[in-house]
Amino acid sequence: MPSPIDFYFDFSSPYGYLASTRINAIAANHGRRVNWRPVLLGPMFKAVGTAPLVGLPLKGPYSIRDFIRSARYYRVPYKQPETFPIGTQNAARAFYWINDRDPLRACQFAQACYAEYFGKGIDISAAEKVADLAAALGEDRAATLAATQDPVMKDRVRQENDAALARGVFGSPFIFIDDEPFWGNDRLDQVDAWLATGGF
Repeated sequence: MPSPIDFYFDFSSPYGYLASTRINAIAANHGRRVNWRPVLLGPMFKAVGTAPLVGLPLKGPYSIRDFIRSARYYRVPYKQPETFPIGTQNAARAFYWINDRDPLRACQFAQACYAEYFGKGIDISAAEKVADLAAALGEDRAATLAATQDPVMKDRVRQENDAALARGVFGSPFIFIDDEPFWGNDRLDQVDAWLATGGF
C-alpha cells in the first residue's frame, strides 16, 4: 500500500477549507488515503515572520475577495465569517481526541467544523461549539468538552505543531506526498499530477 498523504491545515484557514473539500477525492483516485493533521498557524506565522493575510496592507482586502471568488470557482459554499481569524485550539484538541479512536469520524468532524465556519460563517472557536459539532456526529458531548480542556490534549496539539514546524510546515493547507511538500490550495492540481506520474 502506498503511504498516506499528510494534509496539514488550520480550521481558521479559508484555503485549508477549500482544499479540504477536494483532498480526499484526489487521494482516492490514486489509491491513497489522507492523514488529516490540524495545526495552529499562530506559531508558524511567528516562525516565518509574517501575519494573517487579512491583517497585511494591500493583501488584506484582496485576500477576502479571493477567498470568496475561489469558493465560487470550486462551487463550495462560503460565507466570510464576521470574526476572522479565530483561535482553533479547541477544534484541534477535539480532532486529535476523536482521531485516536476513529480517524474517519475525525475527518467528518473536521469537515463539519469547516462547513460551519466557512460554509455558514459561524464562529467555532468556543469549546462548547466544538462539542456540539462532535455530538452531532455521535460523539459524547461532555467527553468532547472535557477533552478540549485536558492537559494531555493541550500538550498533544503543541507536540503536533512542533513536529509540523520541524518538518517544514509553515502554512495551511500544506501537503506531503511521501517527502514532497506542496503549499497552498492552488497546488492541488500539482498534487494530482504528482500522484498520477510518480513525480516530475
